[in-house]
Amino acid sequence: MDAQGRGRADDIDPADQWVLNPNTGDYELRLQSSAPQSTVPGPRRTATRAGGAATRPRTAPGREREREIPGTDVPGPRRRRGTPDEPPPGRRRTKPKKSRAKKILLWTGGGMALVLVGVSAAAYAYIKHLEGNVSTTDVGSAGASGFSKDEAFNILIIGTDKRTGAGNEGYGDKGSVGHADTNILLHVSKDRTNATAMSIPRDLMVDIPDCPTKQEDGTEKIVSGTLNQRFNTSLGQGGRDPGCTMRTVKEVTGISVDHFMMADFNAVKTLTTAVDGVDVCVEKAVDDKESKLKLPAGTSKVEGEQALAFVRTRHSFGNQGDLDRIKVQQQFLGSLMRKMASSDTLTNPSKLLKLAEAATKALTVDTGIGKVSTLKDVALELKKVPPKNITFTTVPVRDNPAEKIKATVVVDESRAPQVFQMIKSDTSFTAVKKKEAKEKAAVAARLKGEKSAASEVRVQILNGGAPDGSAQAQLNWLQLEAGVSKSENAGNSGQTLPKTTLEYAPDQADQARRLADIMGLSGSAMKPGKSVTNSQGLPTMTLTLGEDFKGAGVKLNSASAATPDVEKSTADKVQCAS
Repeated sequence: MDAQGRGRADDIDPADQWVLNPNTGDYELRLQSSAPQSTVPGPRRTATRAGGAATRPRTAPGREREREIPGTDVPGPRRRRGTPDEPPPGRRRTKPKKSRAKKILLWTGGGMALVLVGVSAAAYAYIKHLEGNVSTTDVGSAGASGFSKDEAFNILIIGTDKRTGAGNEGYGDKGSVGHADTNILLHVSKDRTNATAMSIPRDLMVDIPDCPTKQEDGTEKIVSGTLNQRFNTSLGQGGRDPGCTMRTVKEVTGISVDHFMMADFNAVKTLTTAVDGVDVCVEKAVDDKESKLKLPAGTSKVEGEQALAFVRTRHSFGNQGDLDRIKVQQQFLGSLMRKMASSDTLTNPSKLLKLAEAATKALTVDTGIGKVSTLKDVALELKKVPPKNITFTTVPVRDNPAEKIKATVVVDESRAPQVFQMIKSDTSFTAVKKKEAKEKAAVAARLKGEKSAASEVRVQILNGGAPDGSAQAQLNWLQLEAGVSKSENAGNSGQTLPKTTLEYAPDQADQARRLADIMGLSGSAMKPGKSVTNSQGLPTMTLTLGEDFKGAGVKLNSASAATPDVEKSTADKVQCAS
């Protein structure tokens, strides 16, 4: 029964007997106190929806429904036009229009807020779902405790040969505990203008250091190091975890590794499927019965099992060795990077969701980057690097002289140190235009003014983080090539500096400007202070070579040091495997 049928209609518009209670989401019947029965017949009651929520009765012809303000108490019903509280029909109604407009605006805003809350809740739930996909390993002091968007970073990417996952029984070494089969040290520069992806051969002979590993019960176990072993045994062998591989990289290269990302065979299959395939190129047709890779000459798209076969085959290219397979893997990764960064992927929500699912399920990472939000930050920082300045290279090696049958390699000491130093000093392998820091006027002014003759520059050189022998090498160059004859080697500074500095007294500013010009020092590298005395008891400046020192005679403000004689490629170039 409606209000009219029970003699309680007063002057209530029947359409307004039912009002929405925003606190419950249901329509409710709202009546005032009893009044004499009306002669106006009541409207037919509408049906109740499934779940108990009643539908709102239809309004009279020509009358619009009036929405209520979300978040307020349930309002009372409206009165009919012509009642004492409302002007009769025909008069201008300015105030109610204003109120109505305000209500509609607030209702719309409130509705949007509810939608946003719903979306945020869904996004949060999905992020938690993705984090549940990611496996983490606590590597302790082997890596960094967190990730910084403002610093250069090094991530070790490890591909294992562990035969886990559906369809992987036929791959890898039977019974393998998961060795470090594919290894790439990814260095991303501090200013994000460049990155270097350096492959480390699995058959490189190295000394593996002692490795503290976290056990399932929370205790720590030291896995003893071994000398003259294949690099790939730094993982899995004797219970070694990825932290052991990170420590081995530091032992071999001197480069500290901040984080690791590890994936098995499934990663290649799922990631390539998520982006609908990756383009690869081969100079000659391939029909490898062992890896089951079959491709025509030229460009093809591979995904899933075929993509895995492409990166695993070692009998189709070059001399069928691991070093040639590394080149093919680098070409494949360059193509995968281009595909993941393409507008076809980034503007396709379906692909992005599939990629997020595939990437998180495929990865095991250290606890420092174990959150999805942190992994997103890592990806966004890497995305800032132009593909043309992402360099792929390999640790310079030579055949192991201790073997008659060449099966392993050793570090080439004539070429490798410069490669390692360039990564340590954040130096690009490509000629990029560096982002110049905006120095304050006072700092920039240090470079302005008169410069003394090179022969009048008096300076002592300290090694504060550069490779061993750098102070003497720079001294020789200054004296023999630059004419700075009043210079001497003062040994090690006793501290490690990331950047080279030149400290001088105010009356040595002209000498400082000359040396800065010779070495390519920035104004920020020049530190006004006090002079010291040299071995003759004369006042002298102090030049401390930091980790950014690129070699004797190489200017510190150059975009790139002279690139060593190594094979390299960049992520923007399409190359065909041969």
